Amino acid sequence: MDKFLLVKELLERDRSVRRFDASRGIGADVLKNLVGLTCLCASGRNLQPLRYRIVSSADECARLFPSLAWAGYYKDWAGPAEGERPTAYLVQCIDTELAADCLCDDGLHLQAITLGATALGLSGCIIKAFNKAKLVDAIGLPERYKPLYVLALGYAAEEVKLVGIGEDGDYKYYRDADDAQCVPKRPLSDILI
Repeated sequence: MDKFLLVKELLERDRSVRRFDASRGIGADVLKNLVGLTCLCASGRNLQPLRYRIVSSADECARLFPSLAWAGYYKDWAGPAEGERPTAYLVQCIDTELAADCLCDDGLHLQAITLGATALGLSGCIIKAFNKAKLVDAIGLPERYKPLYVLALGYAAEEVKLVGIGEDGDYKYYRDADDAQCVPKRPLSDILI
């Protein structure tokens, strides 16, 4: 049961963070080790078609940032301000010379990476909303690699709380009066059929 509780605790702490401490970088070896966790994941057809582009220099991070859309539920927020931006990104791509789709591999990989990051005291935000052409241009991505997700990484500069879904059924994340990000979650009784 202790190992189960460890996994549960990691999942509880593994939250999407959108404001980071930009003064604290992440070393290249840490980023490589996080990507290395994906080598242990299950893979549909065992094809293993996903590849990762590490973006960690300040210059590349600055070029990549404008291609991203942040926090769709926060309508009047353009994303983290200077000093609150991620210090690294992992761009998850499918190698189109191997496959046209990756089945469920993308989610499995992203969860493995974010759990590993959480275990190291890092935080992340998985981003699907981005301008593909701008992203490809910003990091010089070869044509064979189609970007699927961008994982923003860094040290959290905000609090994220799990809360229950209210009686109105609203599941959208929000900021409370203390500026903490609140993430509504359904109870187990709603999940079981």
